[in-house]
Amino acid sequence: MSRTRLSRGARAWMFFDWANQPFYTLIITFIFAPYFVSQVIPDPVVGQAVWANMNLGAALCVGITAPILGAIADKTGRRKPWIGVFSLFFVIGCFGLWTAAPEVQPFWPVMLFFILAFVMSEYSLIFINAMLPDLGTREQIGRISGSGWATGYAGGVVVLLVVLGFIAPTGGDTTILGMKPLFGLDPEQGEPARLMGPLAAVWFIVFALPMFLFTPDTPKKAPLGQAVGEGVQSLMQTLRKLQGTGGLFTYLIASMVYRDALAGMFAFGGIYAGGVLGWGITQLGIFGIVAAFTGAVGAFIGGRADSAYGPKPVIAVSILLLILVAIVALMTNRESVLLIPVDADSTAPDLVYYVCGGILGACAGSLQAASRTLLIFMAEDKLPMTEAFGLYALSGKATAFLAPLLIGITTTATGSQALGVSPVIALFALGLVLLYWVKPPQEARACSEPSF
Repeated sequence: MSRTRLSRGARAWMFFDWANQPFYTLIITFIFAPYFVSQVIPDPVVGQAVWANMNLGAALCVGITAPILGAIADKTGRRKPWIGVFSLFFVIGCFGLWTAAPEVQPFWPVMLFFILAFVMSEYSLIFINAMLPDLGTREQIGRISGSGWATGYAGGVVVLLVVLGFIAPTGGDTTILGMKPLFGLDPEQGEPARLMGPLAAVWFIVFALPMFLFTPDTPKKAPLGQAVGEGVQSLMQTLRKLQGTGGLFTYLIASMVYRDALAGMFAFGGIYAGGVLGWGITQLGIFGIVAAFTGAVGAFIGGRADSAYGPKPVIAVSILLLILVAIVALMTNRESVLLIPVDADSTAPDLVYYVCGGILGACAGSLQAASRTLLIFMAEDKLPMTEAFGLYALSGKATAFLAPLLIGITTTATGSQALGVSPVIALFALGLVLLYWVKPPQEARACSEPSF
């Protein structure tokens, strides 16, 4: 296979990230989450707690079951049927978010729809990630991984532009293009924000098709019944021998910590901006576009840096920059920027937070792409790849409650929403320290030449 041209299957695989990204961009981070906290639950404090509990429940479900599913899939061989089933329930969960009317009672069905969509999305990504090693040569893996993340972030930019231009009002009753929201959406009933679920579902249905049509799958192995028994047995053996797999165990712990910090930054970034800076849906949407655009650029450049220098240096530099971003954000509010007082009507805090969003997106893109590349190198010849990504999902979700929990405790203790985000700094720093002890194979750290 050529180093400069990727296969059609690899390019189709990248579009799954494009298809899946709106769920994280529109629902988890920038549009639906702030709407849920402020309008579905009338008390913002209670709303934030409910949102955290929803994420906690979903994360625990994924963390407990993902390794088992990965082990079973390694025995059945084929991954597309699993992805297809998970995708069906993901779409159902997304459509169900339309029911999230302002102050709806009871609101537990909305919680169930969100958890269903979240869990099914995470399940799909386990199997999508496990397909990566078969899509190119060893030298191409970093490039494919980075380009996949870049494609996903580009999808986030496009869908946010669609939302701001045609769906979300800017504070009055028109969008930034000066037109009424499509489909006669009523902002008073939260319909522009509620539409994010169905929009994410339709977007996914359309753009996930290339992967199903053109990306090759592995051959079928054992029947499902046999695979369940063998898969669970294999997983138990894997957990017993995990500490004997060299740096893989340390890497899973390190990635668990810094990915939890990153998830915390994204999960509360929009909520923080809405509370501390008073941003509405338009500013949050622009913030999302900035973060998604730079995320695409960061993943693209990070993928090439990954191929040139290996994934570990890319991860380390990304974490250092994310710590800097968190510190700057902590010192930005309506009264001051970096502890320097500003006028009440100054746009400096907004500009600084937009810059922080840009750096956050760029570092997140490169960090996530390099992290799954490093997992492949660390797990190679030690674990079946789907099982390795199941453990990766477990490590990513086992403490997914930690950042929201620490943010909630710190916010309550200090009475400051700004200081409340400070625990992510400690989590990033801990992840960086643990990463130092991860020793990838020499060939994972350097390839002969990057492919541009």
